[in-house]
Amino acid sequence: MIEKLKKYFPSLQHYETVPTEINLDLKWFQLDDGQLIGINPSELEDKDLLLLHTFLNPYQNHFPLMTEEEKKWEKWIKMEIDYPETISSFRFVYFKIPSNQIEPQHFKDAINQLFEKETTILWENETEGVIVDYQRSDLEEEISYKEIIDILMSDLYINIQFFVGPYLSTLVGIKEHYEQLVSGAITAFTYSENSVVSYIEAIPYLLMDQVSPSFKVELNHLILQDFTDDVDFIRMIEVFLESNLNISVAAKKLYMHRNSLQYRIDKFHEKTGIDIRVFQQALTVYLALIART
Repeated sequence: MIEKLKKYFPSLQHYETVPTEINLDLKWFQLDDGQLIGINPSELEDKDLLLLHTFLNPYQNHFPLMTEEEKKWEKWIKMEIDYPETISSFRFVYFKIPSNQIEPQHFKDAINQLFEKETTILWENETEGVIVDYQRSDLEEEISYKEIIDILMSDLYINIQFFVGPYLSTLVGIKEHYEQLVSGAITAFTYSENSVVSYIEAIPYLLMDQVSPSFKVELNHLILQDFTDDVDFIRMIEVFLESNLNISVAAKKLYMHRNSLQYRIDKFHEKTGIDIRVFQQALTVYLALIART
């Protein structure tokens, strides 16, 4: 269909997905599968508009105009301009919003309010993007992305996920770092249900994502053995690991008596030979749990 339309409208521009910047001088339409086409209004007569409206949806650009800072970062990442040798420490923070919950402009306005300044946001599409978060001075309070989620949920009723990258002080290799961060975030959220995941927390997910499906199955059966289908026991182990191997803390979270939890851990040790109170062995069990995802 696109090729046929191009014959009638030579100015037609076509995108598989919605880009972050479009030519606002064109008339834009969106297909049901998300593809976008723009046509110069000078080529459209009333009958053409009527016909296009019958099988295409009119599209209004929802992305905020890019600031000079955002344009600069986009060029650095695309390696279109030379970058400075020194730069203030920064980190990339990937975010994902469910479709149709909030428009990009409104989201940016909310983030600007929370940060109390103009924030640099690089949009991947209408539901995903990356915040450039500069490290604060010792006198400034560190941004808590969990608190941001709580505020956005209570004030705007939107769900959001954040993947927080490490701080960097150089732009060397920035293109590769940016691409790996976005890719890593997508991988991390296929394994984790947490709303905020740090780059360090995601390392086990990224490693397990590299192994074959057959190895994941084998790891699951070799490590968890007879407990692999015991949902309650698996949950107990997860809470124990999340509690930094602290039996008292885990028992409180599970509403169990400390001795009852101790007994079940001993039972697992007895049947598998694995003592999850020992860090190295607990790590192996943790990887086996990730492999189940």
